[in-house]
Amino acid sequence: MSAPRFGRVITAMVTPFDERGALDFDGARTLARYLTSHGSEALVVAGSTGEGSSLSDAEKLDLFACVAEATSAPVIAGSSFANTYQSVALTKQVAATGAQGVLATTPAYARPSQAGLAAHLGAVAESTTLPVMLYDIPVRTGRKLRAETTVGVVEKHANVVALKDASGELPVAAHVKSSLGDALDLYSGDDAWTLAFMAIGAVGIVSVAAHWAGPEFAAMVSAAATGDWARAQALNELLAPSCGFESSELFPNPVPTKVMLRLLGLHDGECRLPHVGAEGALDERANDVLAQLRSARA
Repeated sequence: MSAPRFGRVITAMVTPFDERGALDFDGARTLARYLTSHGSEALVVAGSTGEGSSLSDAEKLDLFACVAEATSAPVIAGSSFANTYQSVALTKQVAATGAQGVLATTPAYARPSQAGLAAHLGAVAESTTLPVMLYDIPVRTGRKLRAETTVGVVEKHANVVALKDASGELPVAAHVKSSLGDALDLYSGDDAWTLAFMAIGAVGIVSVAAHWAGPEFAAMVSAAATGDWARAQALNELLAPSCGFESSELFPNPVPTKVMLRLLGLHDGECRLPHVGAEGALDERANDVLAQLRSARA
């Protein structure tokens, strides 16, 4: 197996805002450096956890540049959403920011055919020379990338090198990985599925809970990658409360993460609408999750 192009633990970074709701660039620099010193080998910026759908294109470009300047870890830029032409125009500008990769998300709301999904993702890939990570998250987009669609896009576009799979459809992901081998770095896009994805050949995780449990995710993924499944399973059990905390119907991602970061002393502001704050409702649970991790570390 070749070394993962972006590393094994990638954090889908939240976007810090100030008290006025504007981008907090000092907060972004601080958070990026914190994450890369606590287990993260790369950062997704302005993805779904980073509230990319609530950022303007100008804000995204400024944020990519800010984070790329703040850390030597690869920045994977969330530069595509539902509008293909806007996605292409923005992606063309990503390389100039210092980002080292592009996250190409299946388009939401429009619910195109598989041919339309392939054309959209192909257009994004063709607009840049940077390596591209596909992002399949049907709970947000309303469409699942079929295995044959993914395989076709990768085979047609040499710079499409990775897939963040947040579909939860393990047999489909296994077939994609089996079909493409080392041509595609497969990542679990859901923390709770990480161990299962490692078992079918994934190289790692694009994580939310690595904001506060990065060392544990790094240890679990490393254990699985080297065949130490007993240790990986023990770490997976330790991480279960974090996976359960990071999102719910009542408090969807990234609201819980901002609560946890506040407890860690990283004050990254509230989320932008349409997300609303937790207003103290998650503090006790966040403290419990953090206490369990700290006890295990001791």
